[in-house]
Amino acid sequence: MNNELSLLGLAMRAGKVLSGDELVLKAIRSGDASLVVLAGDASANTQKKFRDKCSSYQIPLLIGYDRDQLGTSIGKDGRVVLALTDNGFAKLLRKRIGDSSEVEYIEHTGAEG
Repeated sequence: MNNELSLLGLAMRAGKVLSGDELVLKAIRSGDASLVVLAGDASANTQKKFRDKCSSYQIPLLIGYDRDQLGTSIGKDGRVVLALTDNGFAKLLRKRIGDSSEVEYIEHTGAEG
C-alpha cells in the first residue's frame, strides 16, 4: 500500500475519518471536513455531487484511487467517499500527494474564476 493510503489508515485509527455519502455530506455542511477523498471510479453523478458540495463549502477535494483501495486503506469494504476531519492529517495527505498522476486534487479557496 502506498504512503497516502497508509496515512488514511492511520487517520482512521485515530478516529479522524468518516465514510459514506451521508456522513461525509453532513461533515461538509457542518464544516467538520478538512479534506474529502472521492474514489476515481465513483459514478459521474456522485462525482458531480461532491465537486459541487465541496466547491460551495470551500472544502479541498481529492479524486483518485478506486473504491477498493480506499476501503482497504481504512480497513473496510469498498468506500466511494471519505472525509478527513483533522487538519493535520489533511495537510499531510495533500503534501504527500504532491504531483501524483494517480489523483486529481482540487483546492477550493475563496472566489473561483
